Amino acid sequence: MFTTDAPLSRPADPGSRKESREQRFLRIKQDIHKHLIAAMDLSSANALNDYDLRRELRRGLEDLCRSRADLLSETDRLRMINEVIDETLGLGPIEPLLRDPTITDILINGPKTVYVERRGRLERTNVAFHDEDHLVEIVQRIAGKIGRRLDEASPMVDARLADGSRVNAVIRPLAIDGALVSIRRFSAKPLIAGDLIARGSVAKEMIEFLIACVQSRLNIIVSGGTGSGKSTLLNILSGFISEHERLATIEDAAELRLQQSHVARMETRPANLEGAGEVTSRDLVRNALRMRPDRIIVGECRGEEAFDMLQAMTTGHAGSLTTIHANGTRHALRRLEMLVGMAGFDLPIWFIRELIASAVTIVVHCERMTGGQRRVTQISEVTGIVGDMVQMHDLFTFVQTGLDDEHQAQGHFMATGIRPQCLEQLQICGYQFAPAHFERKRLEFDRNEALLASAQTRRTRP
Repeated sequence: MFTTDAPLSRPADPGSRKESREQRFLRIKQDIHKHLIAAMDLSSANALNDYDLRRELRRGLEDLCRSRADLLSETDRLRMINEVIDETLGLGPIEPLLRDPTITDILINGPKTVYVERRGRLERTNVAFHDEDHLVEIVQRIAGKIGRRLDEASPMVDARLADGSRVNAVIRPLAIDGALVSIRRFSAKPLIAGDLIARGSVAKEMIEFLIACVQSRLNIIVSGGTGSGKSTLLNILSGFISEHERLATIEDAAELRLQQSHVARMETRPANLEGAGEVTSRDLVRNALRMRPDRIIVGECRGEEAFDMLQAMTTGHAGSLTTIHANGTRHALRRLEMLVGMAGFDLPIWFIRELIASAVTIVVHCERMTGGQRRVTQISEVTGIVGDMVQMHDLFTFVQTGLDDEHQAQGHFMATGIRPQCLEQLQICGYQFAPAHFERKRLEFDRNEALLASAQTRRTRP
């Protein structure tokens, strides 16, 4: 796989110039990396799988490192081998961050500034790229694997990693101070309903009601801001859909990880250099209607596809789910009105509101609280239309009471005391809720009971 004709650069005389230990390490690493690329037999490398390719690269790098008398120590050799492999096959300096299970977001502001989010708090790291070209090359590698492009003509991209993590990148000339990259990571072990209870993100009574709504085929919209946990909740709720149903999913960058075996996954496509070939969410929703789905799941409604999604909900695809950016459940319906208006049919507002009222039954709002905790702060029911106004009421809410010493939001969940109108449909589907379930009261959190619920949910897959 490797040829040895290309000689290594002569080791620099340590006394010829003053350089720090780290500078010398980086200089040697760049030299070895260049030699590795020159020595690789690309035809044989393409025939290897990822595991065998990494093993062969490691073997070649060990030989190259042994020929460098100016390497600092055995620890430096091991670090250099791992970093060069990451540079060649992986994502360079951020590979260690991607292997850290405690990190949920990686935020890159130019080649020398990298932040991560751990447990809801932002931290600056000492990770850095060689220069901006190095950073852009890494992002282009990500985008290229799923057929997306990132260059001066198309300076923004949404992409995904092999593990499903979502990547957004913006480069010059739009990014003034250097490339901006945001990576939203997902847990290697998907969260389940019991985990949300154990973390205090939702009360047991609330999740029991939502599970009943999903299995009774009520249409549900999950609203919230960026990073509030919308997609996570959508994934969890979708886990309670029967294995006997056919699901169709539509996303801009595929990130939903549904547990069912019968899933038709579709992803939008941007236009090419000539401005042709674009496939929008609306195109895919329309096409999904011809694919005999039992339910349609749209990763996020953000444009004119909202009109087709609402139509699907009212024409034989009950139990469909989607997410939307909004500041609350009522604001979510107003956003839907606006998005449906973008469909270009010049529809009267009374018709749009009637469509929403007949299509949507439950709206769930997620919020990222002060301190980073994600919580379900509202579960509301759409009850119909009076005059030309959509009527809805809250069934469950979260009441924030203040902040603790670590600036974490404190509060409690509440049942509002309103009995849902959809209870009759839930009863038809076999779900019986005692009147006390919805009585106005504070919903108490029992950590032992929550942990037990998490364990039981893991053992018993729906």
